[in-house]
Amino acid sequence: MTLHNKPPLSPHLQIYRLPLSALLSITHRATGVILALGAMLLVLVLSAAANSPGAYSTAHQQLDTWYGQIFLIGLTFSLYLHFCNGIRHLFWDVGLGFELDTVDKSAKLAIFFSILLTVATWWVATSMAG
Repeated sequence: MTLHNKPPLSPHLQIYRLPLSALLSITHRATGVILALGAMLLVLVLSAAANSPGAYSTAHQQLDTWYGQIFLIGLTFSLYLHFCNGIRHLFWDVGLGFELDTVDKSAKLAIFFSILLTVATWWVATSMAG
């Protein structure tokens, strides 16, 4: 058998299904990056507000577009997912919740509460605005 005909020693990433906990770990890092971008956006909006009403109006108009709203909803979800996953890590730091069943349940709860809190936040925000 030549070198090119040997089967791979481990499955490819396209075949292997990552556990939910691993996906949430990757997502936790990604939400951290998104939150850093959101912090920069906050600085830009506050700088525009401090600069002039026209500059703030321009920033507000961009955030009021469909892509601005999608970004803000994603930013809100990122905040809550990062927060809920951080709570999981606090339990792990004291040695609780390492059983495989508990790890999977806490991951699903973190996702569920992130979605719930995002929807609740946007529901309150839109009901107060309109």
